[in-house]
Amino acid sequence: MARNQSFDISTGVDLQEVDNAVNQAIKETRTRYDFKGSNCALELDRTAGEVRLEADDEFRLTQLLGVLREKLARRNVPLKNVSEGEMDLGSLGRARMVLGLKRGIDSETAKRIAKDIRDGGFKKAQVQIQGEELRVTSPSRDTLQEIIALVKARDYGVELRFGNYR
Repeated sequence: MARNQSFDISTGVDLQEVDNAVNQAIKETRTRYDFKGSNCALELDRTAGEVRLEADDEFRLTQLLGVLREKLARRNVPLKNVSEGEMDLGSLGRARMVLGLKRGIDSETAKRIAKDIRDGGFKKAQVQIQGEELRVTSPSRDTLQEIIALVKARDYGVELRFGNYR
């Protein structure tokens, strides 16, 4: 009897890399000339999975966001998995923003991926949604490679990872 081959589709960000990027961004804002004398803050909340930005005005907040994006990209954190909230202008012109960090595939995206794989015409391939990830099984490794190529070719709004290939 042939053994089924499988792999998992997941997504997420490495919180340690995000923490390193936030610390580097804080260090850079302390030394940059355009941030001298300003009161800007960056804070990572690991439990909520979000980064809070606060600055004196809207211009400095956009500059702070640019610095953070650069540091995240350099640390290989997928920017697709960082969702930007609305800019909130508070009293005295202070500006705030919250960046959300996506940790898993939401149910709508998981259903779309599963439907695309089923519509791809792969015989004997099965897709199971397991919480925030998907498991794809098939008797043929070649079929699994074709499924990976199909999923990589489409844009689902998140950076997908393929793991546990066995």
